[in-house]
Amino acid sequence: MARFTPLEQRIDEWAHRRLDRMRGAEQGSRSAGGRVRSHRLRTWSIEFTVFVLKQAWACVFGAALLAVLVLTRLWYPESVALARNDFLVLAALAIQVLMVVFKLETLRELRVIILFHIVGTVMEIFKTDAGSWTYEGDGVLHIFGVPLYSGFMYAAVGSYMVRVFRLFELRFDHYPRRWITAILASLIYINFFSHHFIVDVRWFLFAAIAVVWWRTIMHVRVSRARFRMPVLVAFVLVSIFIWIAENVATWSNAWVYPNQSDGWELVSIAKLGSWLLLMIVSVVLVTWVEKPRPPEVAGESAASGA
Repeated sequence: MARFTPLEQRIDEWAHRRLDRMRGAEQGSRSAGGRVRSHRLRTWSIEFTVFVLKQAWACVFGAALLAVLVLTRLWYPESVALARNDFLVLAALAIQVLMVVFKLETLRELRVIILFHIVGTVMEIFKTDAGSWTYEGDGVLHIFGVPLYSGFMYAAVGSYMVRVFRLFELRFDHYPRRWITAILASLIYINFFSHHFIVDVRWFLFAAIAVVWWRTIMHVRVSRARFRMPVLVAFVLVSIFIWIAENVATWSNAWVYPNQSDGWELVSIAKLGSWLLLMIVSVVLVTWVEKPRPPEVAGESAASGA
């Protein structure tokens, strides 16, 4: 519990209280020959509720930023002196400050998020200059033509990643050595720039990702329930989620791809590959703060539940 913020701790405490009552009711129904299956179904419904709540909580920074993008796309007046792009910068900064002030985000997480902000802004400056995408609208809170809110969109990914590690107490079987993942992440980040000048090696990078993480199994704790899945599957699922959010962001004119200059259309499904590569960079950055740990042994698990 010490790793949780107050609200996160309340979510777990609520679930544990409900599960304890369910366990007592289940034992009573067994002795009376009652329906055990219905109790198990209710138990899993509580775990599923906690899973949804924790996932939503991990996304709170990105969800708030996405909501501001959509709302300003629909209702921001053109007559006001403050440009929409500048308002978005101030709104993103306010969201970040409020999350820290109200202890919705830890200072440890903030350090990772700032790193994501820097890494993302550097890439944004290069990519917009190369014509990969553009930003519309006026404003003064720009750097080399890139509105400063763009870095917060990368920070939103970082916020989600670091919070998921903590909220679900992620553990890993056969996690690769971090120096190997750091080399691969560096090659991926370099390729985001170098493919404009030399051959794009993303297919080699996809193969390298599969080789490096092929044996890695991720263990997830929801409340008391634990499950596991191949980490490569988790990478793909999160990439799909980000791609969906990207469609919402481009619809709101957060940025525009060349094929959307004459009107919005769905972002190419090929962008999933780019998000998968960015996911690897994100995971590696987070694991240098949240060191990947092996699954709990039985003694540790019992102690943590005491």
